[in-house]
Amino acid sequence: MKKISVIRKAHFNAAHRLHNPNWTDEKNKDVFGLCNNPNYHGHNYDLEVKVSGELDPETGYLIDMKLLKDIIKEKIELVFDHKNLNVEVPQFKNLNPTAENIAIVIYDILRKEIDEKYDIHIRLYETARNIVEYPY
Repeated sequence: MKKISVIRKAHFNAAHRLHNPNWTDEKNKDVFGLCNNPNYHGHNYDLEVKVSGELDPETGYLIDMKLLKDIIKEKIELVFDHKNLNVEVPQFKNLNPTAENIAIVIYDILRKEIDEKYDIHIRLYETARNIVEYPY
């Protein structure tokens, strides 16, 4: 069979604070800098979800892109968009919302929703210059 990949782009805005509660305020400021602001700060995140697998010879699709769009909208965009990740997204109650952890959380959420016959790959742009991929 022919293997192929498709990519769906998405976007969300979210606030967060990078902070380790086991450290002193001084150590948090030293390690996380401005990202440790106790009043939080935000990013305009761009997300790419890559799905790979075997092309369906009957439909010509790898996966129905409308279905993929709807899953990303419901499970990621509506949950993360215009939220304070530390406060409003349960996965970050005890997990520092670094770009790396956000990408892993997104992967874990989508992995439960997308058929196991497909490989999935997350690329998260925290800024135009700070990009995380999972799995690598």
